[in-house]
Amino acid sequence: MQTTRSADGTEVVYERHGDGRPLLLLHGGMAPREYWNPVVPHFDEYAAVVPQRPGFGTCLDDRAETSADEVLEREVEYVQALVDDLDGVPVLFGHSFGALTAVEAAADAGVEAVVAYEPAVLPESYRGQADLAERMAALVEAGEPREAVKRYVEQVLHPDGIDDLDAWLAEWPVWPDCVGLVEEVVRMNRAVERYELPDRLGVDAPALVLSGTRGPDFLRESARAVHEALPRSRLVEFDGISHSGPAEAPEPISAEVRSFLRA
Repeated sequence: MQTTRSADGTEVVYERHGDGRPLLLLHGGMAPREYWNPVVPHFDEYAAVVPQRPGFGTCLDDRAETSADEVLEREVEYVQALVDDLDGVPVLFGHSFGALTAVEAAADAGVEAVVAYEPAVLPESYRGQADLAERMAALVEAGEPREAVKRYVEQVLHPDGIDDLDAWLAEWPVWPDCVGLVEEVVRMNRAVERYELPDRLGVDAPALVLSGTRGPDFLRESARAVHEALPRSRLVEFDGISHSGPAEAPEPISAEVRSFLRA
């Protein structure tokens, strides 16, 4: 494990695998950095750098109560710290909230390219009625953090419904440890619900935006909107793959990313 610090003093912990051009892998919502384990072997010509997001397994000290309005700024700052700490100009590859962070960080950080799988951005028509953060917060307040996590799973990971949620959770590698992250996830969801995608994103680096047909419809719509807001972007959809795309189908997604980076 290696460490660096962001501008506000937050310790950033990360793993580095292999040698070559740095590939910075940014995980999303309730996933730990181990989310990327199935992906890393497909990039053996790169130096895969896998951080643990502050607040998701690493200590934030008195910054643990970061407000929803500050969450994305904090995320961008830790990515900037990593970019500055690495030898070479990195590629950013983010999933979900990590994808939103990658896009926002690429506006200021010197990066070679950015890859975003279903960035956690809500369409304007959907954002106005989004209330996942409020529903989760109410369950936490009522002493039901597990039920709060279940609402997240149902809406984000299984938007088409799931027959036996408890059986699925029993097989979910991060369950029940992820329940301890629920308050941080509530803040993250509030940040997503408040984020407004600009008409034009100030990212000079080439971008690849990815989506799957089995994920939430609103995230597919948002992936297209992010693609259109980026000056130099390519959009690819994967048939039959869900919001968990990179870990669920690492081979085809990694192949697409490698092809994009070679080009």
